[in-house]
Amino acid sequence: MRCPFCGSLDTQVKDSRPADDASSIRRRRVCPDCAGRFTTFERVQLRELMVAKRSGRRVPFDRDKLGRSIEVALRKRPVDRERVERLISGIVRQLESSGEPEVTSEAVGELVMHALKSLDDVAYVRFASVYKDFREARDFQEILGSLASPDGEPLPAPTETP
Repeated sequence: MRCPFCGSLDTQVKDSRPADDASSIRRRRVCPDCAGRFTTFERVQLRELMVAKRSGRRVPFDRDKLGRSIEVALRKRPVDRERVERLISGIVRQLESSGEPEVTSEAVGELVMHALKSLDDVAYVRFASVYKDFREARDFQEILGSLASPDGEPLPAPTETP
């Protein structure tokens, strides 16, 4: 593992233990050249996934990018970090277990929307507004109309004021 401080390739593992979500290994490392200390995480990757973008490009699936987009949607929301990690791991597992070497960006987006809808309504609307490229207030009204109230009934659509 390359040292993030000096670039040395000769780093040593000082401590290893399962991460909080038990789906990865947390390794504490030290660089003998600069004495820098840093942490790495190791995860099992079942297969190399490719994502087909709307533009036609194909890029390797990036779990960190998925996590960043979910974090943006959840910014300043009272959601436990452990639940977010489980959500991300669940999405990745679904993608890897599909058996397909390539997934569309739309499929990834739909999985994220579905997961966020069950986790946090505000994050769901935030993600949907970017993913679905909302242009008008009516777009927000439609997505809000799809949310259910706590008793399971659809929320009434907002009424327009004259």
